[in-house]
Amino acid sequence: MGSGLEITLVFVIFLGLLALGMSVPFAITLPGILYLYMHGGLPAFRGLGLVTWGSMNRFTLTAVPLFILMAEIMQQSGLSSRIYRGLAKIVSRVPGGLLQTNIVGCAVFAATTGSSVATAASIGSVALPQLIERKYDRKLSAGSLAAGGTLGILFPPSLAMIIYGSFTDTSVPRLFMAGVIPGLMLTAMFMIYIGIHAKLKPEVAPVILERLGMSDIFRAMTDVLPFLVLISGTMGGMYAGVITPTEAGAIGCLVGIVISRIWGDLTWKLLFVAIRRTVRILGNILFIIYSAYLFSYAISYAGVGEEVTSFLTGLKLSRFEFFIALFLLFTVLGCLIESLGMLVLTVPLLYPVLGQYGIDPIWFGIIVVLFIELGQISPPIGINLFVIQSIWDGKLKEVVIGTIPFHLIMFLLLFLLMIFPELALWLPSHMTAAP
Repeated sequence: MGSGLEITLVFVIFLGLLALGMSVPFAITLPGILYLYMHGGLPAFRGLGLVTWGSMNRFTLTAVPLFILMAEIMQQSGLSSRIYRGLAKIVSRVPGGLLQTNIVGCAVFAATTGSSVATAASIGSVALPQLIERKYDRKLSAGSLAAGGTLGILFPPSLAMIIYGSFTDTSVPRLFMAGVIPGLMLTAMFMIYIGIHAKLKPEVAPVILERLGMSDIFRAMTDVLPFLVLISGTMGGMYAGVITPTEAGAIGCLVGIVISRIWGDLTWKLLFVAIRRTVRILGNILFIIYSAYLFSYAISYAGVGEEVTSFLTGLKLSRFEFFIALFLLFTVLGCLIESLGMLVLTVPLLYPVLGQYGIDPIWFGIIVVLFIELGQISPPIGINLFVIQSIWDGKLKEVVIGTIPFHLIMFLLLFLLMIFPELALWLPSHMTAAP
């Protein structure tokens, strides 16, 4: 059986299992194991132990349960509802309302935690119930959170940029600075789209038309105050470089308990409920991450990524054609392989080709990171899609449909970066000596 027919069969099985109602992690794992067996038989399973260990043995993952617990404490105590009630008044007349808050909140949260999964899970846990209660469009709500969770990969610190820098011996500080302007542009483009969409179709983001007096504004600011205390207690230390995301998550839980007791209705019983929900959500998320790693291992074992990339480098394309080929390559791989797996597979093979096209490695790093962002919301392996789907009562189809406009916006930014490389290179070129 040819490799093309094999991969087609695997995806038919995956989609069939989803259609039959099987849980997403199992629907990913079973075809991955089947594909692995088709290419290596039983000996191919010898690497599963290392894959299992490697998928979970990541220090950045330790922040995930802490931030989820922080969000659950706020939600169970009623504090998240109070905060969103205040935000709803503050942004009541802004087109898009709380959907705009999703994008800004995700950008700040993801940039400080460095974890797309933690961002999607934490912000989603707080935001989705409030958005649904206020009759916001379900597809747009889920899509804004799934896409917004990817924004942090462009802002420093970025794990993807660190890995890229280690592969290519490129200055990581310059890579960090190169991501700032594209990151701000992408955030603004998301917000502009939401604003225009809400203006054309007001029903997707209901506007509160009540007249607000000074007392209402003061009360709204008081409702938001706990959130400001929480952010300053967790994010301030990370911005100052004093604490790690994991330590920030632990501090966030402690501060969350204190402010939820003072401003919210937290009790011991509700705290235990928050812990139980955290364990359930975390188990689902970690299983999804493991499934993605296993499927990525199966694809890598079969040599699919290397075959596709080697074919691309042998075509001897012009610079524009090379960029279009990259666009097609990463779009396809983003649907098959988890983000870091895609980076590990392609960069070592593509980097030596950059010189003959006169491509700046820093600019190329930003392009690769943007494609990784796309991969995180590209079905069927995009982790953020499943994270959002796992924390609400909606269907995966609604989340996927909701992310389509944000895919197109990312493609637009990629096109702008191709025409104007200075968007990524201007800040690094104005830096003083960087290691």
